[in-house]
Amino acid sequence: MFCINFLADARLKFALLPLIFLAACAVTPTPPVVIPPVPPVVTPAAPFSVSKWEMLPDWQKVDLQPSWVAFLQSCHALKNKPDWQAVCASADVLVNPDNEALRSFFEEAFTPYQVFNPDGSAYGLITGYYEPRLFGSRVKTARFKYPLYAAPEDLLTIDLSEVYPQLKDLRLRGRLEGRRIVPYFSRAQIDGGRGALRELFWVENPVDLFFLQIQGSGRIELADGRLVKVGYADQNGHPYVSIGKKLIEMGELNADQASMQGIKHWAEKNPAKLAALLEQNPSFVFFRELPEGLSAPLGALGVPLTNAYSIAIDPRTIPLGAPVFLSTTYPNTAEPLNRLMLAQDTGGAIRGAVRADFFWGFGDQAGAQAGRMKQRGQMWVFFPKGAEPALN
Repeated sequence: MFCINFLADARLKFALLPLIFLAACAVTPTPPVVIPPVPPVVTPAAPFSVSKWEMLPDWQKVDLQPSWVAFLQSCHALKNKPDWQAVCASADVLVNPDNEALRSFFEEAFTPYQVFNPDGSAYGLITGYYEPRLFGSRVKTARFKYPLYAAPEDLLTIDLSEVYPQLKDLRLRGRLEGRRIVPYFSRAQIDGGRGALRELFWVENPVDLFFLQIQGSGRIELADGRLVKVGYADQNGHPYVSIGKKLIEMGELNADQASMQGIKHWAEKNPAKLAALLEQNPSFVFFRELPEGLSAPLGALGVPLTNAYSIAIDPRTIPLGAPVFLSTTYPNTAEPLNRLMLAQDTGGAIRGAVRADFFWGFGDQAGAQAGRMKQRGQMWVFFPKGAEPALN
């Protein structure tokens, strides 16, 4: 069966509808047939509900200046789209706007909609990610022996939207086997050397390499001290499986320990079990070397991410590039974290309506925040006036 990916790395799941056939036998006596009641059809709640600005926690006092920098990045990608042309044109003429001018801009240009889960709940999971630094080399050595792969030549990406418009933005990943297209190789198979693979770099730590795939971008520090940026190129089409959840199921860690730091600590203590654990996640990400001069990694929107003001979302619900007001708390605390973010990235593990991954930036401190972040949060998405979603 094919794996169909949404944007970078999501899949379309086909539901199998049961066919029920009723038959009668000519047997005497025939017991009475008891027909169970048909359960009512439950229609999922709409993902959005029109809101008011005063419903956004701290909206009147949040600092919008950093959000404005991220918003202008979104406009670089959206300014030619019909729904965004007027909004981005209005943004271009604002010169050094203060906080009040920015608040007025958003209130006049957008309508806020609160995001809800299909069951009608308003809270969801907010996690964090960052841009890690790995030590590596362009050639394999005794120290650097774990490969960072480019997108393989035998990986096929098929766009079905021209034939099936309802599959817009969905991508099919696979490979040719004779005249058949079959799923691409899994992580275990790729680690075993399957596929037309080309190494970009070699790094020293397999766990750091694994987490680089989860983060989607990072920097490789070479022997001369130069930092080379790498970013997401493609994915093998297999589903993402959390190794943290696997460790909990195995009884190796409890829920409080299953952070990035906790998993790394477990790996240091259990090197013989590491390969088998990593293979529990069949998803595999390939990379490309990014041009020099980029100040930040590129998100799925194609623009540089802004530290602590960009988020990854599920684009099946939240439009890429849209402003999203996030109300959550700082990692491992009850301290409120309310700010205007920009939906500029996606991720294989980011699935659901009220679901976001908070980009903390580059380096160890950002990694510490990202690794600890597993908070509850609410989200409001801003739609340009005149382009609001139609709600049933």
